[in-house]
Amino acid sequence: MSTSIDDRLAANKGQLPKHVAIIMDGNNRWAKKRFLPGVAGHKAGVDAVRAVVETSARQGVEVLTLFAFSSENWRRPANEVSALMQLFVVALEREVKKLHHNNIRLRVMGDLSGFSERIQQLVREAEALTANNDLMTLVIAANYGGQWDIAQAAQQLARQVQQGTLTPEQIDEQALHQHTWLHDLPAPDLMIRTGGEKRISNFMLWQMAYTEFYFCDAYWPDFKQQEYQKALVAFAERTRRFGRTDEQLEEAEPSV
Repeated sequence: MSTSIDDRLAANKGQLPKHVAIIMDGNNRWAKKRFLPGVAGHKAGVDAVRAVVETSARQGVEVLTLFAFSSENWRRPANEVSALMQLFVVALEREVKKLHHNNIRLRVMGDLSGFSERIQQLVREAEALTANNDLMTLVIAANYGGQWDIAQAAQQLARQVQQGTLTPEQIDEQALHQHTWLHDLPAPDLMIRTGGEKRISNFMLWQMAYTEFYFCDAYWPDFKQQEYQKALVAFAERTRRFGRTDEQLEEAEPSV
């Protein structure tokens, strides 16, 4: 007898990821397939965001990070970039109160100086409003790139060396980590990319050293509850070794 997705999730509840990171890919192709402008795909993707946020909160995910706009996305056609900025404003104006009502904290990760003052102000207000919420943290990566993240961390360390508060010998992985974004949150356990592409596109390069990857053919607007649950089950049924052997993992398991 086949087991449902819900049953498999329930059976693996203790093995679900604490932090899920998602590259939301395929909006333009979803729209093109329906002979619609690309902006229609981005608008349709908002429903998928709501579904994934709701499912994450229900399944006990502690952190959900969504790659909304990369530092390379500025290269897209001007009308598309403008439409994305308008969607960002609308989302900040309409969705934040819902997040707050559901005890979800919002953080925006990236170089906010690239955005308009209106967007920067809305981000500040949204983060302040939801700062004390503790059911789940929703991170929106906007004007973000993994290489930029590492570079800005290195710059901060260089300033400390220049000021004499740090020596080069004191710079190690932990020192650099403390200056990367989300250093105060658990690293991603699971990274999902929709849309069929199999690359990480400069997303959280430092943080994903031991992240499990899951690539899905569904375009982002079609990535709703069932597709997301499949990804969570796939993660729960994997073995994570972190450099150890299977025998070491078995020895570390508590005896029944």
